[in-house]
Amino acid sequence: MTIGELAKNVGVNVQTIRYYERMKLLPEPHRWPDSGYRDYDLEAIQHLKFIGSAKKLGFTLRQIKELLDMRILPGESCIEVRQIIGTKLVDLDRRMTEMRRLRGVLVKLEAECDHRTSDATCPALWAIEK
Repeated sequence: MTIGELAKNVGVNVQTIRYYERMKLLPEPHRWPDSGYRDYDLEAIQHLKFIGSAKKLGFTLRQIKELLDMRILPGESCIEVRQIIGTKLVDLDRRMTEMRRLRGVLVKLEAECDHRTSDATCPALWAIEK
C-alpha cells in the first residue's frame, strides 16, 4: 500500500509516517524500482498502531523505539519492559503530585477573587506575584 493509504488506514499524517521512518521506528519499506515509491505491508500498520497506543500511554518516542526493538528481537526481556514501565509510573506519580499541588494553588487563587473589597486590581493577581 502507498504511504497515503497507510496514513488513512491508521489515522495519522503522511509526514508523521516519514518522521517515524527517519527515527527508525518503522522498518524500511519496500520501494518500487522504477518509481521509488514506498510500498507498505501489514507490519507497518501493526507498528503504527503500537506506536499510537504507546504514545497514548505517555511513552516517549525513545521509549517506544526501545519497546519496539524488544518486541521484534528474539528473547525479548520482560524485565527490561517492566523497568521501562516502572520508570513511566514513577514519572506519572511525580506529575500527578505536581498537578494536585497546582490545583490547590489555583483553588486558593480563585478564592482570592471572592475577597475583592474594591474596584482595585483583583487580589488573585497580587497573590500570583507572591
